[in-house]
Amino acid sequence: MLKKSTNVKKGSIIFFEHTSKILKDNLLGDPHIRTFPVYIPWQYHSARNKNRKFPVLFDLAGFTGSGLGRVNWKNFEESVPERIDRLIHQQKLKPFIIVFPDCFTSLGGNQYINSSAIGRYADYLTLELIPHIDSELRSLASREHRGCLGKSSGGYGALIHGMKYTKFWGAISSHSGDAYFDFVYRTEWPQVMTHLQKFSYKTKGFSRLRVNNIKNSLGEDDGRVARFLKYAQNQTALSSPDITALMILAMAASYDPDTNAPNNFRLPFDLDTGELINDRWKQWLRHDPIFLVEKYQKNLKKLKGVYIDCGSRDQYHIHFGSRKVSHELTKQNIQHLYQEFDGTHSGIDYRLDISLPFLSKALQ
Repeated sequence: MLKKSTNVKKGSIIFFEHTSKILKDNLLGDPHIRTFPVYIPWQYHSARNKNRKFPVLFDLAGFTGSGLGRVNWKNFEESVPERIDRLIHQQKLKPFIIVFPDCFTSLGGNQYINSSAIGRYADYLTLELIPHIDSELRSLASREHRGCLGKSSGGYGALIHGMKYTKFWGAISSHSGDAYFDFVYRTEWPQVMTHLQKFSYKTKGFSRLRVNNIKNSLGEDDGRVARFLKYAQNQTALSSPDITALMILAMAASYDPDTNAPNNFRLPFDLDTGELINDRWKQWLRHDPIFLVEKYQKNLKKLKGVYIDCGSRDQYHIHFGSRKVSHELTKQNIQHLYQEFDGTHSGIDYRLDISLPFLSKALQ
């Protein structure tokens, strides 16, 4: 058990409330007024630094997470703010402003991209939150001094923003970010189908599986998804199968939104048979990082730093995707640091001890 440092100067956490025009009227009906925490290094309030400006990092939470949860106290390990304080004290990390956005949705999260079904979260980050922080705090307001990092869905978001939104970011760090969708998501489909079957049309107590249902073959909901979502919204606690089903539905809403379809998105598999719907799956693969490196190689080469890591026993098989992303980056002669460690998808905040100093060096 790590003994927490007690002799270091502590930064502070301040909370911003931001009213988003971009998230207003999102189809999920999620709040457009968001409260999010920001870490301020102690040096910010030092009298001799009253005119000093600071570089900025955006920490993107994983699925089911939020920036509000990222700054919470922890029992047997350092919290993220405590870890940052220690790294600054050890002079491994330069003083940074660190923003923890709240991008949680009623589907459990999002992938930090624009989706007509969920909301324009890429635009929310880049067109609203970045200018808001730059106007409210003494930040170094340029991409050369701004980076983003995240884990899981947040790691995916960091990768995608490094590819598509390079004019806003100077460096990125992805911890176990979603990649290689064939490995990450498709293995979950049978469990999700079985769970959603409980919400299918019932007659005399038996599920009436409509194998030749036209809606299912088009990736459209025959009603069971809508019933599940209504059920999930009314529960005080969700089971593990509930969370897995929500995750796949959130990914469908992120990667294949369609406002003309039930629930405003389509599924890549037949709900009854599990048969792959190729046209729908192609929409997902358009967002898979392993296929995007070559397309966005010029943008990636503009970054001052690219860091990727993953546990070699990741239970979502993301280490295979991380390896493929690193291979594609090498193939395109894009400098990056890739590390694989003995671990899983969980409990990996200690990896910030490596990625934060990496970003600090890149963005100074």
